[in-house]
Amino acid sequence: MCGCYKIMIKQIFTWWHRQTLGTFLKTLFSGKLVGKDEEGNKYYTNKKNERWIVYANSIDASKINSDWFLWIHHTIDNIPDKKEEKYLWQKKHSENLTGTSKSYKPNKISKSNNQKKYETWKI
Repeated sequence: MCGCYKIMIKQIFTWWHRQTLGTFLKTLFSGKLVGKDEEGNKYYTNKKNERWIVYANSIDASKINSDWFLWIHHTIDNIPDKKEEKYLWQKKHSENLTGTSKSYKPNKISKSNNQKKYETWKI
């Protein structure tokens, strides 16, 4: 079976693969592409000022960077610009890595260490 047929069948029968059939039809008939982010996610709007996203790969809301998050939730009306200058202290956006091998794991406290990490209050 051709790879394009597999993708089409996945898209029709699974809601977690990029978009649902309803979103596909809405995008096809009334959607206007307004932009694309670094991850490849596409952002759409229509005449009723509804806004939605078609994810490049798997659906994960944490993949939306802060600029597009503000736009999609109607906080700002201007479409985010890639050329907009960022401050030196701003980090590049990264998705939520909880549950993956790259997730944050704090240092474990060894049981042999009798030192407390806090001081108890004295009354």
